[in-house]
Amino acid sequence: MTSSTALHWTPAAFYRSQGDRLLCTLCPRACRLRDGEIGFCQVRRRRGDTLETATFASAVKHLDAIERKPFYHYKPGSRVLTLAAPGCSFTCLYCQNYRLSQFGRHNEAQGAAAPVDPAEIVIEAHAHNAAIGLSYSEPSLAAELTLAIGVAGQAKGVDLLWKSNGYVTPEALASLLPWLSAVNIDLKAADERRHRALTGAPLQPVLDTIEACITAGIWVEISTPVIPKFNADEDSLHALAVRLRAFDRPIPWHLLRFTPDFRLRRAAPTPPATLVQAVRIARREGLAYVYVERACGPKQRNTPCPVCGHTLIRRAIWATETVDLVDGRCPNCKTAIPGRWQ
Repeated sequence: MTSSTALHWTPAAFYRSQGDRLLCTLCPRACRLRDGEIGFCQVRRRRGDTLETATFASAVKHLDAIERKPFYHYKPGSRVLTLAAPGCSFTCLYCQNYRLSQFGRHNEAQGAAAPVDPAEIVIEAHAHNAAIGLSYSEPSLAAELTLAIGVAGQAKGVDLLWKSNGYVTPEALASLLPWLSAVNIDLKAADERRHRALTGAPLQPVLDTIEACITAGIWVEISTPVIPKFNADEDSLHALAVRLRAFDRPIPWHLLRFTPDFRLRRAAPTPPATLVQAVRIARREGLAYVYVERACGPKQRNTPCPVCGHTLIRRAIWATETVDLVDGRCPNCKTAIPGRWQ
C-alpha cells in the first residue's frame, strides 16, 4: 500500500463525536474512527479530536471540453478546468481511474497531489471562460474543497461541476448543493445485488442523491457504463430505463462503452450492437435524451427534437459542432428542450 505520508492533510468538516470515536458524516459508510485511524476512503483520518482530509489537493489539472465529462445539455461548447484528488468511496471493478481513485487499496494507486488554492483556481478558470469540475476520482470526498471553490467561484461567476458516484449523506449534500451548478452521477445498476457487485456499495443512497439534486434545481445528467455480464442484458437495461423515467424531470442519459480495465481486464468490451439495443430500450421507455459518446457514430451523440426530429445539436466525440436552438427551443416546432443552454 502507498503510505499516507505522500498526502497533503488539512482540517476536515463533516464529522461529530460518538463516544470515544469520531463519526465521519460525509459518506454513508459512516466510519467511526479511533485516533490515528483512516477511513474506508483512505483520504480522511482522525488526528486527536479532529478529522483531516487529503482532498484539498489535486493530482491533475486539465482544461477539457465540457462534453468530455460528459455534459450534453449544460452549456454546450464551453470548457471546464478539471481537478481530481485521490480517493473514492466505491471499489468499482472496472475503474479506469483506479490509479487515482483506489489510493490505499491497490499498489499501483498513487496519492501524490498538489495543494489547491481555490482563489487561484477560480482566477485561472475565469481567464479561460471555463467552469471548474471535480472528476476522475470521487468529488464528494473533496467536500471541503468544493465549499471553498464554490464560495470563490460564485463571486466571479465560475460554475462548479461534479462527476460523481452520488454516494454522499443527505446531511453533507445539503451543505454542498448550494455551490454546485451541475452534476453527472453514475447509475451503474438498477438493483441492489448488481450495484453492490460492481461498486461494493448499496444503491439507495445514489438514488437519493439524484432525487435531492433534482429537487434542489441542480442540472443533472446520468452516466451508466454498460458492462457485459453485469448490466448489459435486456432486463437490466430496461430496469435502468424505468429507474430514470421515475424521476420527475427529463434527464440526459449517457451510455458508456465498457473497456476492460482494473479487475475486469479479461472481460470483453461492450459490443456496439448492445449499446444500440440499450438506446432502443431507453427510447421505448420514453427517455428522449439518450447518448452514446463513442462506438455508435455521430447519430447517437446528436440531440434530435423529440417531437419533430429536427437535429438540434451536432457533436463530435468530445466537442459540440453546431447548436440550433432558439431560447432553448426547437426552431421548427418550438418544443422546449430541457437544459442549461446559457
